[in-house]
Amino acid sequence: MIAMTMMVRDEADIVGAMIQYHLDQGVDLFLVTDNGSVDGTTRILEDFARDGRIELAHDPRHEKQQHEVVTRMSREAARRGAQWVLNADADEFWSAVDPSRTIAEELADLDPAIGAFEVPVIDMTGAPARRGTGLQRLVYRDLRPDDVMAGLGVHAHSTPDVAFVPNQTVEVAQGNHFVSVPANGRVPDGRGLVVHHYPWRSWSQFCRKVENAGRAYEASPHLRPSANHHGMRDYRRLQDGVLSASYVARHPSPEQLAEGLANGWFVEDRRIADRISSPVADEEIPESEAQADRQLMRRLAPLEQRLQSVEAARRQAADDLDFRLRHVAELDALIARLRADNAESETARRACADELEELRAQHRIELERTLDHRLRSGVDRVRRRLFR
Repeated sequence: MIAMTMMVRDEADIVGAMIQYHLDQGVDLFLVTDNGSVDGTTRILEDFARDGRIELAHDPRHEKQQHEVVTRMSREAARRGAQWVLNADADEFWSAVDPSRTIAEELADLDPAIGAFEVPVIDMTGAPARRGTGLQRLVYRDLRPDDVMAGLGVHAHSTPDVAFVPNQTVEVAQGNHFVSVPANGRVPDGRGLVVHHYPWRSWSQFCRKVENAGRAYEASPHLRPSANHHGMRDYRRLQDGVLSASYVARHPSPEQLAEGLANGWFVEDRRIADRISSPVADEEIPESEAQADRQLMRRLAPLEQRLQSVEAARRQAADDLDFRLRHVAELDALIARLRADNAESETARRACADELEELRAQHRIELERTLDHRLRSGVDRVRRRLFR
């Protein structure tokens, strides 16, 4: 049995196509948790759940509890007897590396003794749009180097996912990219799975996603995302009024696309585009508007990078100070415990000394009584002999 889990919030433009695609790929058990969606996602999920194609749960808290929820679903999959678990997001389409095979066919030929294996995630790109699912628009693998992405305000490409054999104590890390199941080997070349990822489908979708994530982190002060966390960087851009320019700039212009196709930074890949229709039609952004946004981001990028360095240094300094303060507090607590232990020991020592002195006094009294008794007895015996 192959199980797929998904925690989803406000992904109505893609979630139905994503679910149906993976059911067609041979997923047997689809566990979905709706995270308080308000854009029509819930209705789509209920349609799938009504006829048993998925099992739907609801968790409306917006506290970045993905780790908790996906861990619970993964353990439930193990309890149901799943042989493999795939923890997916709504904007991910999993496939066999070999395009002629389904997920079910590929996993059937892999030895479960491998435990877990890494699944590469390919970010898909193309022209920007105001709205629309974009599966027929975003048909290029984005292979731009990390330094080029950094110049666009993107820290790095997506982290690989993982496919794994579940157990009822498995732990899934926040983000779904790591699990507690060890990898006991490698998948042979040309085998395994791959993920096509559509994180920036349209401005309306991207803006909503960034706002949702930022507010969830604000509601969860116990979480401390790194200074490079993409969600929080984009949330700051939203607050500063430059998120739309950042959204456009990470999509290539026609000239950049042509150059990238020539140097290998972009590779056309229509595997998903040719299999699935986009639920929501595209409304593209005119290139003249897009050029203005790209120019703005070219000017902002160096400033953002400097600010990012300052923020990273500030965070490191704050973490160092926090560590030192915790260390001092721990030392203070240890000294207080040692003093308390020493005071208790001194009290116990004095009590023992007092008890010993009392025993000595009692012993002296008993000894004096014994000696006096022996002396009297001896004197009496001498007198009796003398007066016989």
